[in-house]
Amino acid sequence: MGSAEIFGIVLFGLIIALTMYVTYLASKRTSGTGDFYAAGRSLTGFQNGLAIAGDYLSAASFLGIAGLVALHGYDGFMYSIGWLMGYVIVLYIIAEPFRNSGNFTVSDVISYRLEQRPVRTAGAIVTMAITAFYMISQLVGAGAIINLLVGIPYEISLVIVGVLMMIYVTLGGMLATSWVQIIKAVILMAAMLLMLIFIAIIFKFNLSSLFGTIIDGANIGRFGEVGGQGMQFLTPGHLYTNPIDLLSLGLTLILGTAGLSHLLVRFFTVPTAQAARSSVVWGMVIIGSFYFIIAIIGFAAAALVGEDAINEAGGGGNMAAPLLAQALGGGAGTLGGELFMAGISAVAFATIVAVVAGLVITGAGVFAHDIYTNVIKRGEVDQRKQFKVARITAFVIGVVSIILGILAKNFNVAQLVTYAFAVGASSNLPVIIFSIYWRRFNTKGAVASMLTGTFTTVILILISPPIMGDAAIFPLTNPGLVSIPLGFLAGVIVSLMTKPEDNDKIFAEMSVRSHTGLGAE
Repeated sequence: MGSAEIFGIVLFGLIIALTMYVTYLASKRTSGTGDFYAAGRSLTGFQNGLAIAGDYLSAASFLGIAGLVALHGYDGFMYSIGWLMGYVIVLYIIAEPFRNSGNFTVSDVISYRLEQRPVRTAGAIVTMAITAFYMISQLVGAGAIINLLVGIPYEISLVIVGVLMMIYVTLGGMLATSWVQIIKAVILMAAMLLMLIFIAIIFKFNLSSLFGTIIDGANIGRFGEVGGQGMQFLTPGHLYTNPIDLLSLGLTLILGTAGLSHLLVRFFTVPTAQAARSSVVWGMVIIGSFYFIIAIIGFAAAALVGEDAINEAGGGGNMAAPLLAQALGGGAGTLGGELFMAGISAVAFATIVAVVAGLVITGAGVFAHDIYTNVIKRGEVDQRKQFKVARITAFVIGVVSIILGILAKNFNVAQLVTYAFAVGASSNLPVIIFSIYWRRFNTKGAVASMLTGTFTTVILILISPPIMGDAAIFPLTNPGLVSIPLGFLAGVIVSLMTKPEDNDKIFAEMSVRSHTGLGAE
C-alpha cells in the first residue's frame, strides 16, 4: 500500500471520527421527536444556511457536474445554473409560508387543511420516490470514490457508507445530521477554493486562457499539449442535441429544488420564519459560489485531464474532479498528485455521507410521523414509540438503498439526481403552492396531483433513452416538460370537478399562520 493510499485512509478515518464525535454529542441531546426530526428548532439562520448548502451540494454537484462539464462543456454547465436558480423560487414563494405552516414533514404542510390520511399516504409515496433517486446517486458516487482511492470493491464501499449513515441518523437524528452537513460544507468549500487557486496559477488568473486552451489547445509546462476540443465544446448541443430536451432539463432543475422533501424539512430546524428566510439567503450565497467554482473545475479537467482519461476512469465522468486534483498535484504516479487526489476524494466522501444522512432522516420521518403515527395509529401514539419506529425505518432505508446503489453502478450521479428533481417538481411543488395559496384546492385534488406527478415521472423515466437506449418509447432524457404540467393540471382539474371542502375557516387560519407566523411552533 502506497503513501497516497495510507494518506487517503487516514483522511477518511479523521472525517469519520469527527462526524462520529458530533453524532455522539448530538445523541445526548436527542430525546424526543422534535429533536430527532427538527433538531429542536435550535439552528440559527447562518447555521441552517450552511446545513442547506451541505445538504444540497451532493455527489451530483461535486462529482457529477464536474464530470458533465468536463465531458460535455456548455450542456454540462447548464446543470449548475438550473440548480442555483431553483433557490429563487424557494426564497420568494416557499420558505417563509412553508416554515410557518408545518411541523416536521412536507405532509404536515399539505394536510393542514385537508384530510389527513389520504394526503399523508400520497405524500409518503412522493417522498420515498424522491429519496430513492437521490439516495442512489449519492451511493453510486461513494462507491466510485472509495474504489478509486483505496481499491475497495464498489459493492463493499456501498456497505461502508450505508453503515455510517445509519449510525449518524439512528443515534443523532436531525441535530447530528445538520452538524455533519455544516462540517462537510466548510470542508468542501475549502477544498474547492484550493483547487481554484491551483487552476488560477496554471492559467495565469485568466479565464480567457482556460477557454482558449479548450478551443485551440496549448502547451502548458509539465502538462504538455492539452485541450483542443474546439468551439463546439462551449456551445449547446454537445450532450443534448434536441433543444426540447434541454428545455425539459432546465424546467426540472429550476422548479425541482422547491419540491425536494429533504431540503424543505430543513426550514423546520430554525425557530422563526425570518431565520428560515435568512438561511435560504446564506444557502444561495454559498451554493452560488460553489457552482461558479465547480464549473471552472470541470472546464479545467477538460483541458488538463482530457476526455479519454476521464472516460477510462468510468462512472460517466464522476471521477473528473479527483483526476484533476491528481493532475494539479503533479500527475499520476507522483506523490503530490496522489496525495492531492486522496484529499479531494476524502472530501467527496464526506460530502456523500452528509447528504445521505439527510435523505435517510427524511425518509424515516415520513414513515414514522406520516404513515405510522397519523395514518396507521391515527395520531394516537406516544413519542417514544414513534421515535423507535423512525430509527428502525432509517435502518431499513439504508439496506434498501445499498441494494439499489449496486444496480445503478455506471450512471452519472448528476443525471440520476435530475430524476429526483423531476418527481419533486411534478408532485410536491404543485400541492405545496396550491395548499398555501388556493382556497378551492381540496383533498382529492392533492392526491391526484401527487400520484399523477410521481407515477408519470417514474414511468417516463423507465421508458426513456437513458434506461432503454435505442428502444426508448419516450424521446426525452428528462420527463419534466411533460410530468410537471400534468402534476399541476391534475390538481386543478380534480379540485374543480369535485365537491369543495368546507374548510374556509381553516384556510383563513392557515393563510394568517403561513404569512405572519402567528400560531406557528
